[in-house]
Amino acid sequence: MEVLRTKIVTGSLLTQSSAAAQAGWISLFAVCTALGAQIEIPHQPIPFTLQTFFVLLSGAFLGARNGFIAQLLYVAAGAIGLPVFSGASFGLVRLFGLTGGYLMGFPLAAAMIGYLVTVRNGYLWTMFSMFLGLCVIFIMGSAYLNFVALHDVQQSIMSGFLIFSWWDIVKLSAAAAIYAEFSKRYKKLPIK
Repeated sequence: MEVLRTKIVTGSLLTQSSAAAQAGWISLFAVCTALGAQIEIPHQPIPFTLQTFFVLLSGAFLGARNGFIAQLLYVAAGAIGLPVFSGASFGLVRLFGLTGGYLMGFPLAAAMIGYLVTVRNGYLWTMFSMFLGLCVIFIMGSAYLNFVALHDVQQSIMSGFLIFSWWDIVKLSAAAAIYAEFSKRYKKLPIK
């Protein structure tokens, strides 16, 4: 009993609880990204999905480190064979295929967003932070698409970036609104 009391007083029990909570949030956002991948509108060469919506939210809510880890967990789950990528696909072939650049951009985008939302508050700043995160995803995705398949920079930008602009403006607006509303109600955001 004395050991438990000491742990509570010194805070180590709270730290363990906090670490468990963080692991839970990280896992939740990785799962949400996987579920978002299954909501798909087929399009060639890259389908429209809801993955980036959850990438934006994971960075904002979890912060730079945990947002990065959540998206890295998502990508790693697909790489080892769990059917978490769009169309319930998986594996290294998918990771290094046409959509590989986007997938590899997810952890970096979440980290950038997570850092930027801690710099300033406000809906417009959140939108700007998420916009920069989307730019990271689409620059990496388009560059990789050009490298592995299209070999035409202009076509890669059209097929890998600009075609998604209307869809991602909707996702960005929704994600920023959700984060802004939660951050007004709960002052302990992002969860780190």
